[in-house]
Amino acid sequence: MAYMSQEGYDKMVAELKRLESVERPKASAAIAEARDKGDLSENSEYEAAKEAQAHLEDKINQMKLALQEAKIVDTSRLSSDSVQILTRVEMTNLANKAKMSYTIVSESEANLREGKISIMTPIAQGLLGKKVGDEVEIKIPRGTIKLRIDNISIA
Repeated sequence: MAYMSQEGYDKMVAELKRLESVERPKASAAIAEARDKGDLSENSEYEAAKEAQAHLEDKINQMKLALQEAKIVDTSRLSSDSVQILTRVEMTNLANKAKMSYTIVSESEANLREGKISIMTPIAQGLLGKKVGDEVEIKIPRGTIKLRIDNISIA
């Protein structure tokens, strides 16, 4: 079961509809076009189109499964007392005094450009349950990072 925000769920539903209504017909048309070019045993376009269709169908099936298993988190019931999923955490890197801010989200909603990190990342795991003022040392691939939690808010 994957926890996600209503926004993340709605985005995934919209993407699934787009894949099914736009991308699936495109994939079928590409296969038909390649098939019309003759001998299928030596037709690399046909093989490529079939492979692309298989990847698309796999992605659609994965999204359907994720949506079936999704549990929407009711943000009105969340507290900003400690770090948890769908909280925005503002912190300071104690080594270089750099400020950073992340929202802890489900794996399917993670997007670093939007400041959303997966709950499964080492940083998110190290922050879960911590409170404002706490200092934490978190092991990351490049070593250990020491952070101070400055603020927690509901995303």
